[in-house]
Amino acid sequence: MAAVLEVLLDKYADSGVADLESIDILKVSPFQEFGSPIYIVNKLFYGKANYEKALQELKSELYAA
Repeated sequence: MAAVLEVLLDKYADSGVADLESIDILKVSPFQEFGSPIYIVNKLFYGKANYEKALQELKSELYAA
């Protein structure tokens, strides 16, 4: 899960928060190395609610500074 969040941070640095809010971001490289979007969400984050919570926490941390 941490590796996926690191890649999400890299994507955020490249293109902003809008891309993070779409689950389609998980379809592009390098996320493919972790598996399909369904696998990432269900197996690495234990469901869509947890994935969305992790994104919210990530965004909160980014804007807290």
